[in-house]
Amino acid sequence: MKQSQLFTKTRKESPKDEVSKNAQLLTQAGFVTKELAGAYNYLPLGLIVLNNINNIIREEMNKAGSLEIFMTVLQDKEIWEKTNRWSDDVVDNWFKTKLKNGTELGLGFTHEEAIARIMSNFVSSYKDLPFSAYQIQTKFRNESRAKSGLMRGREFFMKDLYSFCKDEKEHNEFYEKMKDVYMNVFSRLGMGEKTYITISSGGSFSKYSYEFQTLSEAGEDIVYVIDEGKKIAINKEDFNDEILKDFDLNLNKDSLVGQKSIEVGDIYTLGYKFSDPLNLKYKDENGEEKPVFMGSYGMSPSRLMGAIVELNSDDKGIIWPESVAPFKVHLLSLGVNEKAEEIYNQLRKNGVEVLFDDRDRKAGEKFADSDLIGVPYRVVISEKSLQAGGVEMKKRNESEGKIIPIDELISQLK
Repeated sequence: MKQSQLFTKTRKESPKDEVSKNAQLLTQAGFVTKELAGAYNYLPLGLIVLNNINNIIREEMNKAGSLEIFMTVLQDKEIWEKTNRWSDDVVDNWFKTKLKNGTELGLGFTHEEAIARIMSNFVSSYKDLPFSAYQIQTKFRNESRAKSGLMRGREFFMKDLYSFCKDEKEHNEFYEKMKDVYMNVFSRLGMGEKTYITISSGGSFSKYSYEFQTLSEAGEDIVYVIDEGKKIAINKEDFNDEILKDFDLNLNKDSLVGQKSIEVGDIYTLGYKFSDPLNLKYKDENGEEKPVFMGSYGMSPSRLMGAIVELNSDDKGIIWPESVAPFKVHLLSLGVNEKAEEIYNQLRKNGVEVLFDDRDRKAGEKFADSDLIGVPYRVVISEKSLQAGGVEMKKRNESEGKIIPIDELISQLK
């Protein structure tokens, strides 16, 4: 992409109405704009990053054997009444609306009811189980106080996956596998070293559920790391005497130090809470009818985008991990556009994603924009670099660049 054709512009100052680092930098660099508190527009560079995150999630879910679907956001009041979750007294973050004929509808904040009803059309025998399905879709939650930029929104993207098994034993096998699948996603996003499988309350469904928490000063949660090697932590909110007495965990509360963290995913055992009221049942080998055992697995691509920025930035701007960056290379031309255009075309022919700054701007402005946007590699071509033997290449997180011959550039970047 040529930067002269990019309609978005960087800002010299961060927006004054944003408090979080991720919203400040993403807005200043031209990745997003805020429509209203908790709702953001994704501009060309932001959409590329979001799609890169989605693709990593999609690849890992597919490798785990899950099938992608896409469900409607509009929610039928009737199925939510069956599980006692329509009332605002039970769930207080609904966005609700009405059809012209007065029929009440909800805008989905989660899809357990909807997918249980869908699957009741396709599950009848034990031979149909187990399986899982997921979607990546917009969700709506009427947060009383939207904050933290992309990490807590009223409108956001969610990957929600649901598993369907014959019994708890079969469910547990899939549930344990999903822990590894989730950690694979976080590793590919460049967050693996700081992300922990975090024990949380299981509510009415199970003894414990699991969150995935990434250590960051920008986080709203506090966790205690209890096993560095196995990447296991406990959420402070769920740290109580009952957990301390659990001999399986072997905890000592004087030895634990709380650290701020961002919740980046969660997995739940649902059991029969949704299959019973929505008649999601199967017949076993003996012809006996039984309810399907369900699980739910959530992860927000938009929240992950915000978390990545919180973890990867400096006083100059964003430092994107290569796996999600909008481009691999930022090519800057300083007065030698003809030669730079030749290099730009060579890079593209060889499959290297490149943002070409062909604008008529001063060098200082181009360097500042490049640091702010945060593409992993910066390549500068100028009369000075050509006289020195080629182009100057520098990683975004390095302080000094080096001159390399033009004919070596592509091989190094590939």
